[in-house]
Amino acid sequence: MRVVIYVEGSSDKLAMEALLAPLIAEKATEGISIEFFRAKAGDAKKFLLLTIPVTSVNIILNNPNTVVVAIPDLYPKNKGFPHETFAELKKGMIDKFHETLQSRGLGDDPRLRERFQIFGFKYELETLILAAEAQLKTFLGVNSLKVTWQLPVEDQNHDLPPNRLSRDFLLVAVDPIKKL
Repeated sequence: MRVVIYVEGSSDKLAMEALLAPLIAEKATEGISIEFFRAKAGDAKKFLLLTIPVTSVNIILNNPNTVVVAIPDLYPKNKGFPHETFAELKKGMIDKFHETLQSRGLGDDPRLRERFQIFGFKYELETLILAAEAQLKTFLGVNSLKVTWQLPVEDQNHDLPPNRLSRDFLLVAVDPIKKL
């Protein structure tokens, strides 16, 4: 069996491979291949939302032992099609998948649909950095952090997403360290 997982960027791909390395190795011994791919250059989110459902149909039809997974970021909202929630994002991708099946005269075969899975980062992978406050303090070599983001970090809003918060925070926190 093969599991093909599409994420938006290189950092998502590398982080997921590192975080899931033990699971990937374990599954490999069971004959299950797990591979991560980043979206093509350009607007990665739009590519993931609009192109991957079509690509998934091709992969699933040509490789009967393959499952395709998409893990888009919720933020920014309304890219590709209108969505502000993960449920709306997932529905839009499933609709695109079904449209592709319909255009090929394949109807709505639930066996094909089961092999296309959609998960998501509520905002982005960077949420994990903000959620790991203790590890962040250790990494930065400090005893305390002035937390300026909302807790739980998954509840940030579309106007102040975790990737912007983590980038801004790390620039401020790491810059003084570089000067030492």
